[in-house]
Amino acid sequence: MHDEWSQAVDAHAQAADRLIEAVRLGKPCAPIRDLVSTAAGGYAVQEINTRRALGEGRRPVGRKIGVTNALLQQRFGIDQPDSGMLFADMAYGDGQPMPLERFLQPRAEAEVALVLGADLRGGPFTIADVLRAVEFALPAIEIADSRIADWDITLADTIADNASAGAFVLGGTPVPLMGLDLRAATMTMTRGGAEVSTGSGELCLGNPLNAAVWLATRLGPTDHALRAGDVVLTGALGPVVPAGPGDVFEARIEGLGSVRAVFGK
Repeated sequence: MHDEWSQAVDAHAQAADRLIEAVRLGKPCAPIRDLVSTAAGGYAVQEINTRRALGEGRRPVGRKIGVTNALLQQRFGIDQPDSGMLFADMAYGDGQPMPLERFLQPRAEAEVALVLGADLRGGPFTIADVLRAVEFALPAIEIADSRIADWDITLADTIADNASAGAFVLGGTPVPLMGLDLRAATMTMTRGGAEVSTGSGELCLGNPLNAAVWLATRLGPTDHALRAGDVVLTGALGPVVPAGPGDVFEARIEGLGSVRAVFGK
């Protein structure tokens, strides 16, 4: 039994090293599913690289939720989303240029961001708990990025790779949730003025708040419980779009306004 545990720990460390090396070299790596095949294993790898990031002085500022679309869940053969860490150095302001060289295979997706005004420790939590804890919402564009070549990922691959997190852009006008219907909120995203993605809050686990409840409940009993000030990216509201040099994306979300993600050339 001890040998099996030791082998698993070694495999997790090897997977974490492979992903870090991809970042260091600026070159996507082979999938890590030869080393890790389960969601639990993926989170163990993610935790190794999270601890490394914290050791380097990177500041955690929240979480992203992934795989919130029913079709994606069917593809992965799962019944729940996944999550990854957000750090301060991943955040960009509305319209602030992002250096393309920081990404390997960027894709843009429009999301609802929730910013907490209270901790969510313990749990399990309800929609009412989350509504009380959220201070305001913002329109957001997440830049998903994979360290794994050609986005050839399974669930274990993406979880290990920090849920394929790259960067995120937040709008600058906070909106309280009072009176907002996030389920019905429509989203349109353009690239260079041409429409490239449409959707609504309903495509994110039925309602972005459902995603937030799942995350708060999963993290609540752990050392990584959501805290006041955390940003929660609740998941894509529509199709994800590849990004390239000089691209300018603008996402408009009903009730929340708009936000722009600008890529350098």
